Amino acid sequence: MTSGERRMNVRRHSSLAIRHLPLAIRPSPLVTRYSPFATMHSYPAKIILAWAEAISGNKDIRDWLMQNGYPELSVFVFALHNQPEPRQWLMDNGFPHLMALINGAEGKPNAILWLRGNGYDILEKMARAADNSEDALLWLFNNGYGDMATVAQRMRKVKNDIEENNSDVHRISGV
Repeated sequence: MTSGERRMNVRRHSSLAIRHLPLAIRPSPLVTRYSPFATMHSYPAKIILAWAEAISGNKDIRDWLMQNGYPELSVFVFALHNQPEPRQWLMDNGFPHLMALINGAEGKPNAILWLRGNGYDILEKMARAADNSEDALLWLFNNGYGDMATVAQRMRKVKNDIEENNSDVHRISGV
């Protein structure tokens, strides 16, 4: 199935209002699961940059990704913000590597091992870079993965902001 056919198939199922939870999007069971390299390397550079912008909080671009055949990248943004339903959606719809990327960025060593063991070497570097590893970030930049390094930097900012908010003793939680 080509990426154009995949986008057509997903687009047919993403006509629900974007403002609803991403779980309202149910790609057809005919959407195939992708190999490690086909998944990230088949995205055009402009889509990777759009993903980075969506991670940074650009809701218009996040919605555009959802409406134009990249629901996994849009849902990823919600999952990155610790929302359980989008996290499950990634797992249920053939994107466990994206969930492992998030878990690795959250410092979970088993996610890093899973990415590495399943051939997701670039995602493993992205996860470590998002988890504040300067070595991994430099590796991405120095090896021609500047677009992925940008995504990792945006993820890093989101995860560090979440951590800072959770650690702020001046915040009242649970009220």
